[in-house]
Amino acid sequence: MDHTFLSAFILLLLVLDPLGSLPIFIPIMRSVAPERRRRVALRELGIAFAVLFAFMFFGDAFLRLMRLSERSLEVAGGVILLMVAIRMIFSSEGGVYGGGTEGKEPLIFPLAVPLLAGPSAMATVLLLASRQPTRVMEWVGALVCAMAVSGVVLLLCDRIRRWVGDSVVSALEKLMGLVLTAIAVEMILAGLKRYFLG
Repeated sequence: MDHTFLSAFILLLLVLDPLGSLPIFIPIMRSVAPERRRRVALRELGIAFAVLFAFMFFGDAFLRLMRLSERSLEVAGGVILLMVAIRMIFSSEGGVYGGGTEGKEPLIFPLAVPLLAGPSAMATVLLLASRQPTRVMEWVGALVCAMAVSGVVLLLCDRIRRWVGDSVVSALEKLMGLVLTAIAVEMILAGLKRYFLG
């Protein structure tokens, strides 16, 4: 399937899922000093963009070097996404990505990687670039726009929490966990289907 700029932007936005990530953004950013939140959010967005940008151009070469296929990346991304989705549905005390981040300023993990630049996002930018390499600048533009939307949500996460309330955020987390479970299973099945059937 050939993508347009708009369809690539929508696809990347769905994969990055900034609204669905609100239940994760909020507790992580709450542990950051208020005067540092904007700087931390922009830094994590920059790191996530750099990872996805690099993967768009060099991901195929990296997979060849490691003797990995797109199918294995798709299955691995699905498995990790499934684990995250299950933790979202059955919230644990340590949060979606486990404990160890309370009271600490996030650096790379878990905001930049794997929340924004996760396996599914890496697989998406890699597939866009490898299937239509002549339009790679369009895909970069779509990635910039999708990251900008994610950045606005990340910067406003505390206000959004106040507007909608904790109960709505919690319900949204459970709902997105269910949706992510279905997406993860679909990714795993698609990877296995391509592996066994070509």
